[in-house]
Amino acid sequence: MDSQSAFGPDFTWGVATAAYQIEGAAQEDGRLPSIWDTFSHVPGTIDNGDTGDVACDHYHRWPEDLGLLGKLGVDAYRFSVAWPRVIPTGSGPVNPKGIAFYDRLVDGLMEAGIRPFVTLYHWDLPQGLQDLGGWPERDTAYRFAEYAAVVAGALGDRVTDWTTLNEPLCSSWLGHLEGSMAPGVTDLTAAVRTSYHLHLGHGLATQAIRASAQRTPSIGIVNNLSPCEPATDSDEDRAAAERADGHINRWWLDPIAGRGYPEDMVKLYGVDLPIQEGDLETIAAPLDYHGVNYYFRQIIADDPGGPAPHIRQVEVPGATTTAMGWEVYPEGLEQLLVRLTREYGAKQIFVTESGSAWNDVIDPAGVIDDRERVTHLEDHLAACARAMDQGVPLAGYFAWSLLDNFEWAYGYDKRFGLVHVDFDTQVRTVKASGHRYAELIRESKARSQP
Repeated sequence: MDSQSAFGPDFTWGVATAAYQIEGAAQEDGRLPSIWDTFSHVPGTIDNGDTGDVACDHYHRWPEDLGLLGKLGVDAYRFSVAWPRVIPTGSGPVNPKGIAFYDRLVDGLMEAGIRPFVTLYHWDLPQGLQDLGGWPERDTAYRFAEYAAVVAGALGDRVTDWTTLNEPLCSSWLGHLEGSMAPGVTDLTAAVRTSYHLHLGHGLATQAIRASAQRTPSIGIVNNLSPCEPATDSDEDRAAAERADGHINRWWLDPIAGRGYPEDMVKLYGVDLPIQEGDLETIAAPLDYHGVNYYFRQIIADDPGGPAPHIRQVEVPGATTTAMGWEVYPEGLEQLLVRLTREYGAKQIFVTESGSAWNDVIDPAGVIDDRERVTHLEDHLAACARAMDQGVPLAGYFAWSLLDNFEWAYGYDKRFGLVHVDFDTQVRTVKASGHRYAELIRESKARSQP
């Protein structure tokens, strides 16, 4: 790994998970369905007909999973709170058993000396709010702020690190434009309105956390970003790559930076944004950090006959690809971190997700020697180090993911975990990548000693 000295004593080493992907207990202790419960039970939407009903059974096995965090030696654990567990219908009464689960989890983390990073929304909108129109409706942003106030009020005496939204691109473009994620809508107007109300919800939730948390909070938003490069030097492909950058990156970064929405994309979508007085200022609420999730770059060709934004992703000949079919390109992470610093003036950045899925093999001795994931991990940390050498204020790195889990539309076949999960027995086994991550953390801390 290059430039190992870049990671100083204050660098935060963590792992990340998401509620619907690991918790299970979908109908226990007052929890009601989310849009992902509904979507995953529609025949044909999820590979193998899988659902998150049980997942990793983390709801019952969380003490064991906290023990895994200790074995890895991480400083921090990024997890999400399930809105339908805390406020089952999305608004109204708080479910005491739901909030008590996260109260126990935070207490367990604090006792173990592990810093909790709480994500308020990782895509699991309560179905009750979806029945009222969901994110295309402005009211959902207000309900999200109320929910944020509840969670911050309950956990904010211990938790200081908060994320409002995880990957709003996926909620909007994949959930409401392409239909490949919950709630499975394919409507450009609904998608654009969803993106706007997610941003508004982020701004309102930021205000609510600051007002409700007992300890001074550090608040950020997490975007999944990709460098966008033209497939050829043609004017058409260059213009397509610029549209892709607008669709994938600028649409999500510009508004929270106080720049409003990119005019070229507003014109391209042709959808009137439901802006009301004061909204853009609320959306641009000051952030304490930016979270970056990075998995791949995008090589873009013009697709004039396709839907807006009229782009098509092209495969890279000869590239190493993961089990997801994604190109392995660690340089893209370096590029994004530098861009976020220089172009958007980020004062603090966390890599909030970085990981890879591979076809893991368990040998007769029960060992998972996932060398591809080890290499991926090392190369992406090296990219982080190079970015820091260029002045990027990178404060931490969260590997995705602690556990093999329910990988959304891919079901349980795609495994991203540093820890293998046998979904029949729920037995956890640390992979070679998990051991290597623990070793890298130990080495970094040793170098930081005076």
